[in-house]
Amino acid sequence: MKYSKWTLASVAALALAGCNAASVSDLASAPAALEPVTLMPAPDVDPSELQVLFWTDEQRETRFREMEKWFAGHEVPAATSTNPLVKGKPLPASIAREIRDTMTKTNAAGVMVWHKGKVRFEDYGLDFGPDQRWTSFSVAKSFTSTLLGAAIADGFIGSLEDPVTQYIPELEGSAYDGVTVKQLATMTSGVAWDENYGDPNSDVAKMNLFVLEYGQDAVVEQMKRLERAAEPGTVFSYKTGETNLIGVLVENAIGQSLAEYSQTKIIEPAGFENGMFWMVDPRNGNIGGCCLSLSLADYTRMGVFVLNDGKDAEGNSVVPEGWFAEAGGQQVDFDSGGFGYGYQWWTYPGGNFGAQGIFGQSITLVPSADLVLTVVSNWPAATSNEFRSAWGAVASKIAATGS
Repeated sequence: MKYSKWTLASVAALALAGCNAASVSDLASAPAALEPVTLMPAPDVDPSELQVLFWTDEQRETRFREMEKWFAGHEVPAATSTNPLVKGKPLPASIAREIRDTMTKTNAAGVMVWHKGKVRFEDYGLDFGPDQRWTSFSVAKSFTSTLLGAAIADGFIGSLEDPVTQYIPELEGSAYDGVTVKQLATMTSGVAWDENYGDPNSDVAKMNLFVLEYGQDAVVEQMKRLERAAEPGTVFSYKTGETNLIGVLVENAIGQSLAEYSQTKIIEPAGFENGMFWMVDPRNGNIGGCCLSLSLADYTRMGVFVLNDGKDAEGNSVVPEGWFAEAGGQQVDFDSGGFGYGYQWWTYPGGNFGAQGIFGQSITLVPSADLVLTVVSNWPAATSNEFRSAWGAVASKIAATGS
Protein backbone atom coordinates (compact mmCIF):
# COMPACT_ATOMS: atom_id res chain seq x y z
CA MET A 1 0.00 0.00 0.00
CA LYS A 2 1.28 3.50 -0.83
CA TYR A 3 1.14 6.19 1.84
CA SER A 4 1.22 9.93 1.35
CA LYS A 5 3.77 12.16 3.08
CA TRP A 6 0.78 13.45 5.09
CA THR A 7 0.21 10.00 6.56
CA LEU A 8 3.90 9.37 7.14
CA ALA A 9 4.29 12.72 8.83
CA SER A 10 1.39 11.87 11.11
CA VAL A 11 2.99 8.53 11.96
CA ALA A 12 6.21 10.25 13.02
CA ALA A 13 4.35 12.69 15.25
CA LEU A 14 2.13 10.01 16.75
CA ALA A 15 5.16 8.12 17.95
CA LEU A 16 5.30 10.79 20.65
CA ALA A 17 1.68 10.83 21.70
CA GLY A 18 -0.51 8.39 19.82
CA CYS A 19 -3.31 9.40 17.49
CA ASN A 20 -7.06 9.94 17.56
CA ALA A 21 -9.00 7.33 15.70
CA ALA A 22 -12.78 7.60 15.74
CA SER A 23 -14.47 9.54 12.98
CA VAL A 24 -15.96 12.97 13.64
CA SER A 25 -18.27 15.19 11.67
CA ASP A 26 -16.92 17.79 9.27
CA LEU A 27 -15.39 20.75 11.04
CA ALA A 28 -18.13 23.18 11.97
CA SER A 29 -17.76 26.78 10.91
CA ALA A 30 -16.26 29.14 13.45
CA PRO A 31 -18.52 31.89 14.79
CA ALA A 32 -18.90 34.76 12.36
CA ALA A 33 -17.06 37.20 14.63
CA LEU A 34 -13.93 35.04 14.69
CA GLU A 35 -11.37 34.23 12.05
CA PRO A 36 -11.74 30.58 10.97
CA VAL A 37 -9.50 27.79 12.13
CA THR A 38 -7.57 26.54 9.11
CA LEU A 39 -6.05 23.17 8.28
CA MET A 40 -2.39 23.45 7.36
CA PRO A 41 -1.34 20.59 5.05
CA ALA A 42 1.72 18.46 5.65
CA PRO A 43 4.85 20.16 4.31
CA ASP A 44 6.86 18.41 1.61
CA VAL A 45 9.40 16.89 3.99
CA ASP A 46 11.34 13.64 3.75
CA PRO A 47 9.70 11.30 6.31
CA SER A 48 13.13 10.28 7.57
CA GLU A 49 13.44 13.82 8.93
CA LEU A 50 10.38 13.45 11.15
CA GLN A 51 11.62 11.15 13.90
CA VAL A 52 11.42 13.79 16.63
CA LEU A 53 12.89 11.66 19.41
CA PHE A 54 16.02 11.21 17.30
CA TRP A 55 16.53 14.80 16.20
CA THR A 56 19.92 16.22 17.10
CA ASP A 57 20.21 18.94 19.73
CA GLU A 58 20.69 21.53 16.98
CA GLN A 59 17.66 20.26 15.05
CA ARG A 60 15.46 20.41 18.15
CA GLU A 61 16.49 23.99 18.94
CA THR A 62 15.38 25.07 15.48
CA ARG A 63 12.40 22.81 14.89
CA PHE A 64 10.71 23.07 18.29
CA ARG A 65 9.88 26.69 17.39
CA GLU A 66 8.57 25.91 13.90
CA MET A 67 6.71 22.60 14.05
CA GLU A 68 4.22 23.84 11.45
CA LYS A 69 7.07 23.59 8.92
CA TRP A 70 7.35 19.86 9.60
CA PHE A 71 3.87 18.55 10.37
CA ALA A 72 0.26 19.03 9.33
CA GLY A 73 -2.01 20.78 11.80
CA HIS A 74 -4.67 23.35 12.57
CA GLU A 75 -3.80 27.02 12.74
CA VAL A 76 -5.98 28.84 15.26
CA PRO A 77 -5.92 32.66 15.14
CA ALA A 78 -5.20 34.87 18.11
CA ALA A 79 -8.02 36.08 20.34
CA THR A 80 -9.98 39.15 19.27
CA SER A 81 -9.11 40.73 22.64
CA THR A 82 -5.73 40.09 24.28
CA ASN A 83 -5.01 39.61 27.96
CA PRO A 84 -2.23 42.23 28.29
CA LEU A 85 -0.11 40.57 31.04
CA VAL A 86 0.94 43.76 32.79
CA LYS A 87 4.59 44.12 33.84
CA GLY A 88 5.19 44.32 37.57
CA LYS A 89 7.98 44.75 40.07
CA PRO A 90 11.00 42.61 39.09
CA LEU A 91 11.84 39.62 41.24
CA PRO A 92 14.65 40.03 43.78
CA ALA A 93 18.03 39.98 42.07
CA SER A 94 19.08 36.75 43.80
CA ILE A 95 16.05 34.87 42.48
CA ALA A 96 16.43 36.35 39.00
CA ARG A 97 20.05 35.14 38.97
CA GLU A 98 18.95 31.67 40.06
CA ILE A 99 16.36 31.57 37.29
CA ARG A 100 18.95 32.53 34.68
CA ASP A 101 21.42 29.99 36.08
CA THR A 102 18.71 27.32 35.89
CA MET A 103 17.88 28.39 32.35
CA THR A 104 21.50 27.80 31.37
CA LYS A 105 21.70 24.50 33.24
CA THR A 106 18.49 23.15 31.69
CA ASN A 107 18.88 24.67 28.21
CA ALA A 108 15.69 26.71 28.52
CA ALA A 109 14.42 28.73 25.57
CA GLY A 110 12.10 30.91 27.62
CA VAL A 111 10.92 31.51 31.19
CA MET A 112 8.09 33.74 32.39
CA VAL A 113 6.95 34.38 35.96
CA TRP A 114 3.44 35.73 36.50
CA HIS A 115 2.97 36.52 40.19
CA LYS A 116 0.01 38.19 41.90
CA GLY A 117 -1.35 39.67 38.71
CA LYS A 118 1.89 40.91 37.15
CA VAL A 119 4.75 39.59 35.02
CA ARG A 120 7.82 39.76 37.28
CA PHE A 121 10.33 37.95 35.08
CA GLU A 122 10.69 37.18 31.38
CA ASP A 123 13.79 36.03 29.52
CA TYR A 124 14.72 34.03 26.44
CA GLY A 125 17.53 31.92 25.00
CA LEU A 126 18.31 29.55 22.12
CA ASP A 127 17.41 32.28 19.60
CA PHE A 128 13.78 32.08 20.75
CA GLY A 129 11.75 35.25 21.26
CA PRO A 130 8.39 36.59 22.48
CA ASP A 131 6.73 36.55 19.04
CA GLN A 132 7.67 32.94 18.28
CA ARG A 133 5.91 29.73 19.27
CA TRP A 134 7.42 26.63 20.91
CA THR A 135 6.03 23.11 20.92
CA SER A 136 4.34 21.70 24.02
CA PHE A 137 4.50 17.91 23.78
CA SER A 138 2.41 16.54 26.70
CA VAL A 139 1.55 19.98 28.07
CA ALA A 140 -1.21 19.61 25.47
CA LYS A 141 -2.83 16.94 27.65
CA SER A 142 -3.89 19.60 30.14
CA PHE A 143 -5.46 21.64 27.33
CA THR A 144 -7.43 18.58 26.22
CA SER A 145 -8.53 18.04 29.82
CA THR A 146 -9.82 21.62 29.89
CA LEU A 147 -11.80 20.99 26.71
CA LEU A 148 -13.24 17.87 28.35
CA GLY A 149 -14.47 20.10 31.17
CA ALA A 150 -15.91 22.57 28.67
CA ALA A 151 -17.76 19.79 26.86
CA ILE A 152 -19.34 18.77 30.17
CA ALA A 153 -20.29 22.37 30.93
CA ASP A 154 -21.83 22.68 27.44
CA GLY A 155 -23.83 19.48 27.88
CA PHE A 156 -22.08 17.52 25.12
CA ILE A 157 -20.83 15.06 27.74
CA GLY A 158 -23.25 14.16 30.50
CA SER A 159 -20.86 13.30 33.30
CA LEU A 160 -17.40 12.03 34.15
CA GLU A 161 -19.19 8.89 35.31
CA ASP A 162 -20.47 8.16 31.80
CA PRO A 163 -18.99 5.05 30.17
CA VAL A 164 -16.28 5.65 27.60
CA THR A 165 -18.14 3.39 25.17
CA GLN A 166 -21.05 5.85 25.13
CA TYR A 167 -18.82 8.24 23.15
CA ILE A 168 -16.54 5.72 21.43
CA PRO A 169 -18.93 2.82 20.68
CA GLU A 170 -16.28 1.00 18.65
CA LEU A 171 -14.71 0.02 21.99
CA GLU A 172 -17.77 -1.99 23.06
CA GLY A 173 -16.86 -5.59 23.83
CA SER A 174 -13.29 -4.65 24.76
CA ALA A 175 -11.46 -4.11 28.06
CA TYR A 176 -12.97 -0.61 28.02
CA ASP A 177 -16.40 -1.98 28.85
CA GLY A 178 -17.24 -0.53 32.27
CA VAL A 179 -14.50 2.14 32.16
CA THR A 180 -15.73 5.67 32.89
CA VAL A 181 -14.66 8.98 31.39
CA LYS A 182 -13.16 9.88 34.77
CA GLN A 183 -11.05 6.73 34.82
CA LEU A 184 -9.78 7.59 31.35
CA ALA A 185 -8.95 11.13 32.49
CA THR A 186 -7.03 9.87 35.54
CA MET A 187 -5.30 7.04 33.64
CA THR A 188 -6.85 4.43 35.93
CA SER A 189 -8.78 2.41 33.36
CA GLY A 190 -7.07 -0.83 34.37
CA VAL A 191 -6.39 -1.66 30.73
CA ALA A 192 -2.96 -3.21 30.08
CA TRP A 193 -0.45 -1.03 28.22
CA ASP A 194 3.33 -0.97 27.78
CA GLU A 195 4.75 2.58 27.43
CA ASN A 196 8.40 1.50 26.94
CA TYR A 197 9.81 3.57 24.06
CA GLY A 198 12.96 1.48 24.00
CA ASP A 199 11.11 -1.77 23.28
CA PRO A 200 10.00 -2.21 19.64
CA ASN A 201 7.37 -4.70 20.84
CA SER A 202 5.78 -2.30 23.33
CA ASP A 203 2.27 -0.97 22.77
CA VAL A 204 3.51 2.56 22.28
CA ALA A 205 6.01 1.42 19.64
CA LYS A 206 3.35 -0.59 17.82
CA MET A 207 1.13 2.47 17.38
CA ASN A 208 3.00 3.30 14.20
CA LEU A 209 2.19 -0.11 12.73
CA PHE A 210 -1.50 0.33 13.49
CA VAL A 211 -1.49 3.79 11.87
CA LEU A 212 0.04 2.39 8.70
CA GLU A 213 -2.40 -0.52 8.58
CA TYR A 214 -5.63 1.10 9.77
CA GLY A 215 -5.16 4.82 9.14
CA GLN A 216 -7.84 6.85 10.87
CA ASP A 217 -9.10 3.80 12.78
CA ALA A 218 -5.69 2.99 14.25
CA VAL A 219 -6.23 3.83 17.91
CA VAL A 220 -9.55 2.06 18.28
CA GLU A 221 -8.20 -0.96 16.41
CA GLN A 222 -5.23 -1.13 18.76
CA MET A 223 -6.95 -0.22 22.02
CA LYS A 224 -9.84 -2.63 21.63
CA ARG A 225 -7.35 -5.50 21.41
CA LEU A 226 -5.80 -4.72 24.79
CA GLU A 227 -6.49 -6.86 27.84
CA ARG A 228 -7.66 -5.93 31.32
CA ALA A 229 -4.80 -5.75 33.85
CA ALA A 230 -6.69 -4.39 36.88
CA GLU A 231 -10.15 -3.37 37.93
CA PRO A 232 -11.07 0.09 36.63
CA GLY A 233 -10.22 2.85 39.09
CA THR A 234 -7.66 0.88 41.09
CA VAL A 235 -4.28 1.33 39.38
CA PHE A 236 -2.60 4.33 37.70
CA SER A 237 -0.74 3.56 34.49
CA TYR A 238 0.49 6.19 32.07
CA LYS A 239 -0.83 5.38 28.60
CA THR A 240 -0.11 7.47 25.54
CA GLY A 241 -2.76 5.79 23.42
CA GLU A 242 -5.35 6.24 26.13
CA THR A 243 -4.70 9.94 26.58
CA ASN A 244 -5.52 10.42 22.93
CA LEU A 245 -8.81 8.59 23.44
CA ILE A 246 -9.90 11.64 25.44
CA GLY A 247 -9.36 13.70 22.31
CA VAL A 248 -11.40 11.20 20.31
CA LEU A 249 -14.12 11.22 22.95
CA VAL A 250 -14.37 15.01 23.10
CA GLU A 251 -14.32 15.43 19.33
CA ASN A 252 -17.00 12.77 18.91
CA ALA A 253 -19.16 14.48 21.52
CA ILE A 254 -18.83 18.05 20.23
CA GLY A 255 -18.61 17.38 16.47
CA GLN A 256 -15.58 19.66 16.09
CA SER A 257 -11.83 19.37 16.22
CA LEU A 258 -10.13 20.11 19.52
CA ALA A 259 -8.41 23.08 17.88
CA GLU A 260 -11.68 24.63 16.77
CA TYR A 261 -13.34 24.05 20.13
CA SER A 262 -10.33 25.57 21.85
CA GLN A 263 -10.82 28.79 19.92
CA THR A 264 -13.98 29.62 21.85
CA LYS A 265 -13.22 27.71 25.06
CA ILE A 266 -9.56 28.62 25.69
CA ILE A 267 -8.00 31.04 23.22
CA GLU A 268 -10.74 33.68 23.23
CA PRO A 269 -11.56 33.69 26.97
CA ALA A 270 -7.87 33.45 27.95
CA GLY A 271 -6.92 36.23 25.52
CA PHE A 272 -4.10 34.51 23.58
CA GLU A 273 -2.01 36.97 21.59
CA ASN A 274 -0.12 34.86 19.06
CA GLY A 275 -2.51 32.12 17.97
CA MET A 276 -1.92 28.38 18.17
CA PHE A 277 -0.76 25.52 15.97
CA TRP A 278 -2.06 22.04 16.88
CA MET A 279 -0.89 18.97 15.00
CA VAL A 280 -3.37 16.54 13.45
CA ASP A 281 -3.53 12.79 12.93
CA PRO A 282 -4.44 10.92 9.70
CA ARG A 283 -8.16 11.70 10.08
CA ASN A 284 -7.42 15.44 10.53
CA GLY A 285 -8.53 15.41 14.14
CA ASN A 286 -6.12 16.86 16.68
CA ILE A 287 -3.69 14.76 18.70
CA GLY A 288 -5.21 15.02 22.15
CA GLY A 289 -2.05 14.28 24.10
CA CYS A 290 0.56 16.24 22.26
CA CYS A 291 1.93 18.81 19.98
CA LEU A 292 0.30 22.20 20.13
CA SER A 293 2.55 25.25 19.80
CA LEU A 294 2.20 28.62 21.56
CA SER A 295 4.25 31.63 22.51
CA LEU A 296 5.73 31.72 26.01
CA ALA A 297 3.25 34.44 27.00
CA ASP A 298 0.28 32.42 25.75
CA TYR A 299 1.35 29.38 27.77
CA THR A 300 1.38 31.77 30.72
CA ARG A 301 -2.06 33.08 29.78
CA MET A 302 -3.29 29.49 29.93
CA GLY A 303 -1.96 29.22 33.48
CA VAL A 304 -3.61 32.51 34.47
CA PHE A 305 -6.86 31.31 32.88
CA VAL A 306 -6.73 28.13 34.96
CA LEU A 307 -5.98 30.02 38.19
CA ASN A 308 -9.01 32.16 37.35
CA ASP A 309 -11.21 29.04 37.19
CA GLY A 310 -11.57 29.21 33.41
CA LYS A 311 -13.35 32.56 33.41
CA ASP A 312 -13.46 35.05 30.56
CA ALA A 313 -13.22 38.84 30.92
CA GLU A 314 -16.91 39.00 31.90
CA GLY A 315 -16.48 36.42 34.65
CA ASN A 316 -18.19 33.56 32.82
CA SER A 317 -16.49 30.19 33.22
CA VAL A 318 -16.15 27.74 30.33
CA VAL A 319 -15.89 24.74 32.68
CA PRO A 320 -18.12 23.44 35.47
CA GLU A 321 -17.81 25.14 38.85
CA GLY A 322 -14.86 23.73 40.77
CA TRP A 323 -13.47 21.96 37.69
CA PHE A 324 -9.85 22.97 38.14
CA ALA A 325 -9.89 22.17 41.86
CA GLU A 326 -10.76 18.62 40.78
CA ALA A 327 -8.69 18.47 37.60
CA GLY A 328 -5.61 19.81 39.41
CA GLY A 329 -6.38 17.90 42.56
CA GLN A 330 -4.80 14.64 43.63
CA GLN A 331 -7.20 12.16 42.08
CA VAL A 332 -4.34 9.64 42.15
CA ASP A 333 -1.88 9.67 45.08
CA PHE A 334 1.61 8.40 44.25
CA ASP A 335 2.40 8.00 47.98
CA SER A 336 5.43 10.25 47.53
CA GLY A 337 4.82 13.35 49.60
CA GLY A 338 2.06 15.02 47.66
CA PHE A 339 2.88 14.00 44.11
CA GLY A 340 0.09 12.50 42.05
CA TYR A 341 -2.21 12.92 39.09
CA GLY A 342 -5.49 14.68 38.39
CA TYR A 343 -7.41 14.95 35.14
CA GLN A 344 -4.37 15.10 32.86
CA TRP A 345 -2.56 17.45 35.26
CA TRP A 346 0.35 16.43 37.49
CA THR A 347 -0.08 17.29 41.16
CA TYR A 348 2.65 18.50 43.51
CA PRO A 349 2.99 19.05 47.28
CA GLY A 350 1.14 21.96 48.83
CA GLY A 351 -1.90 21.84 46.56
CA ASN A 352 0.12 22.87 43.51
CA PHE A 353 -0.22 21.34 40.05
CA GLY A 354 1.00 21.69 36.52
CA ALA A 355 1.35 20.55 32.94
CA GLN A 356 4.50 18.78 31.77
CA GLY A 357 5.97 17.84 28.40
CA ILE A 358 9.13 16.01 27.37
CA PHE A 359 12.32 17.96 26.69
CA GLY A 360 11.42 20.47 29.40
CA GLN A 361 8.08 22.13 28.74
CA SER A 362 5.97 23.08 31.76
CA ILE A 363 3.32 25.33 33.24
CA THR A 364 3.55 25.22 37.05
CA LEU A 365 0.68 26.64 39.10
CA VAL A 366 0.92 27.65 42.77
CA PRO A 367 -2.64 28.77 43.60
CA SER A 368 -1.86 29.87 47.16
CA ALA A 369 0.75 32.35 45.85
CA ASP A 370 -1.18 33.35 42.72
CA LEU A 371 1.83 32.15 40.72
CA VAL A 372 2.36 30.80 37.21
CA LEU A 373 5.87 29.68 36.24
CA THR A 374 6.16 28.88 32.53
CA VAL A 375 9.21 27.19 31.02
CA VAL A 376 9.94 26.01 27.46
CA SER A 377 13.17 24.17 26.79
CA ASN A 378 15.34 21.86 24.76
CA TRP A 379 16.65 19.42 27.34
CA PRO A 380 19.42 17.10 26.12
CA ALA A 381 17.17 14.15 26.99
CA ALA A 382 13.40 13.73 26.90
CA THR A 383 13.06 13.47 30.69
CA SER A 384 15.10 14.58 33.70
CA ASN A 385 14.03 14.39 37.33
CA GLU A 386 17.00 16.62 38.18
CA PHE A 387 15.82 19.41 35.87
CA ARG A 388 12.19 19.11 36.98
CA SER A 389 13.28 19.35 40.61
CA ALA A 390 15.41 22.40 39.87
CA TRP A 391 12.43 24.28 38.47
CA GLY A 392 10.26 23.08 41.36
CA ALA A 393 12.75 24.64 43.76
CA VAL A 394 12.65 27.89 41.78
CA ALA A 395 8.85 27.95 41.98
CA SER A 396 8.99 27.50 45.76
CA LYS A 397 11.39 30.41 46.19
CA ILE A 398 9.29 32.70 44.01
CA ALA A 399 6.15 31.76 45.92
CA ALA A 400 7.82 32.79 49.16
CA THR A 401 8.62 36.33 47.93
CA GLY A 402 6.39 39.35 48.41
CA SER A 403 4.50 41.03 45.61
